[in-house]
Amino acid sequence: MNLLQSLTLGIVQGLTEFLPISSTAHLKIVPSLLGWRDPGSAGTAVMQLGTMAAVVAYFWKDLLQITGGFLRSLRPGADRSSPEARLGWAVVVGTIPVSVAGLLLEEQIDTVFRANVVIGVTQIVMALLLWLSEAVAKRTRTIEDVRLRDGWLVGFAQALALVPGASRSGSTLTAALLLNLTREAAARFSFLLSVPAVVLSGLYKMKDVLDPEPLLPGAAPVMAWSTPDLVIATVVSGVIGYLSIAFLLRYLRTRTTLVFIVYRLLLGALLLYLASTGLLR
Repeated sequence: MNLLQSLTLGIVQGLTEFLPISSTAHLKIVPSLLGWRDPGSAGTAVMQLGTMAAVVAYFWKDLLQITGGFLRSLRPGADRSSPEARLGWAVVVGTIPVSVAGLLLEEQIDTVFRANVVIGVTQIVMALLLWLSEAVAKRTRTIEDVRLRDGWLVGFAQALALVPGASRSGSTLTAALLLNLTREAAARFSFLLSVPAVVLSGLYKMKDVLDPEPLLPGAAPVMAWSTPDLVIATVVSGVIGYLSIAFLLRYLRTRTTLVFIVYRLLLGALLLYLASTGLLR
């Protein structure tokens, strides 16, 4: 790797992690178009630690309140009905599906799920589901209305993001809208739910990116990450990610997700065309 690649991948990760367009897909597509190797699922997971640092920096007050409410709810006879306690439990249970699925499907995540055709199809399918959620959702619930059931359902949607192209933020935003959360509340819950899952994934995969094992059958050759490369990409992704969070929350207060739906449909169609013609490796 070189400095240009580290900066480029960090910017792409920061720009796309929180927008419902799939950061993993873009980290697969952009290097392919530039003639670079795949950064790999491990490199992607570690870079996401930077964007999670952005979530912690942006929502630190919320995270402290939620953590406090959750810990207080563990006491015998404690009141578990406060919004902070409910949010804490929703985040905890919402992390279980993606954690289990990630361990069970680790080999597929590193191989067949990263195929360009798979990414193109999931971009289109998830765009249609996001459009459906915009069409039918009532958007009457706020972040204070989140319950344990919401955590489970949005958590299962988050597990879909193990397939590049599905988009973690896109799948959780879609599920939260279908549960009638407002767009801003859906985005905030999506950000908060991402913290434990992405941090656990990044820490788990760190050993693979710095000391990679032999490639699995069907896996594409990946970039050789050094510690400085990884640090640069992760820091850049965090700075850009912080700005992306602020943009998306402000955007969704007054606008729909239509622009992201159209973008996903066009990108998915383009990917399928390029893959079918052999123009994209």
